[in-house]
Amino acid sequence: MTLLAAPGQTRSASVFAELGFTPEADVSPDTIRPGGVLRARTRPDDGYAHNAIAMHTCRIDDLAAGAVRPGLATTGFDTVDISGLASLQRTLARIRAAGTMTEADAVELRRRLMGRSVRLSDGKKLRFLYAAPEGIILRKAGPSGVAVDPPEPMTRTSGHGAATAVHGDQDVRGTPIRQILRGAGPWIFHHDSPDGSNHRSPLFVVNLWIPLQQITRPLALMDQRTLDRRRHQLRYALPTEAFLDRKPERRLNDIWTYLPDDGQRWYFTSEMDARRAYVFNTLTMPHGAFVLPGEDVAARLYVRLRRARDAVARSDRAALAEAACGARESTDHVATAPLRRAIEDMDTLLREAREGEGACTLGAGEAFLARADAAMARVVRKSVELRAVALVVPAWWPL
Repeated sequence: MTLLAAPGQTRSASVFAELGFTPEADVSPDTIRPGGVLRARTRPDDGYAHNAIAMHTCRIDDLAAGAVRPGLATTGFDTVDISGLASLQRTLARIRAAGTMTEADAVELRRRLMGRSVRLSDGKKLRFLYAAPEGIILRKAGPSGVAVDPPEPMTRTSGHGAATAVHGDQDVRGTPIRQILRGAGPWIFHHDSPDGSNHRSPLFVVNLWIPLQQITRPLALMDQRTLDRRRHQLRYALPTEAFLDRKPERRLNDIWTYLPDDGQRWYFTSEMDARRAYVFNTLTMPHGAFVLPGEDVAARLYVRLRRARDAVARSDRAALAEAACGARESTDHVATAPLRRAIEDMDTLLREAREGEGACTLGAGEAFLARADAAMARVVRKSVELRAVALVVPAWWPL
């Protein structure tokens, strides 16, 4: 992974990083639902991580650099200000502090969102009519794939890792939309697919993706205008047994996976918190998490600081000295300023432990533990996502 910046731009304007796509060997014509669309082979017990993906290096541009103006109906995604939804913000703050999301939290998120409106970048309004009870999840992922401490079992709402494969969340003609709407989905919802589109409907099925923190493992979104859907968009039947309780006939969720192409354009946001969210057409948009340049440094420091923290908790000076030893880490290839600051904070704590600045002395251990916990938590990506039916209306429309 390398950095890329145009003259006059900040170092985080663009990065070259790997995204996970479907291997070409897994692609064939769709014989289940013929129509000239391609299909990717289903792998048992897959989940959103996918068992077999082919990594492809992509240029991913920082939206903060202004390279593209996002729009729900143009690029397929947008960013929206949700800071004014006070009750929603309180719920999100509680989930972030707890580091987990309960079923009760999911119910509350739905209640805080339905009927609310946000403004899109083109001035139009997006009103959330209905938030689906299924698919409200908290994702957590450590830097560069390092295991998060403490580990958490997967439930319907929590314990989910980052989605490492590029995917689209739902096929408008597939399960479960086909069963729920008796095949009427393509005529109801705004969408683009390899086998059809609907640009007239103001009704969208959107994913609201809210970063509680995303210094690492950010989300990448493709500009849908750069996607050749007939050549690179693939039907995929996703097994859901591991994270959803569904009837047998609906256990395979029809989604999309993708093949890479050099003409595709990808975007991320280098610094983002719960005051802003991505909203994207979940029937249309390719997206997936990726590892930033510099996350390997953060991962090494995370592991060392975890060992140092545990040594302080046990008052084990020998183990602390072993965990804290080592030279300062270079940040030359770190992609973004937020990640660089987080790395420096962890490095500083290890230096203090290494130089004996009171980490294990009486009364100082608790302070070190609190600082270490906060520094480690900063490099764990936490994000909440939920699916909703939303209506797009002109700015003057009374809502």
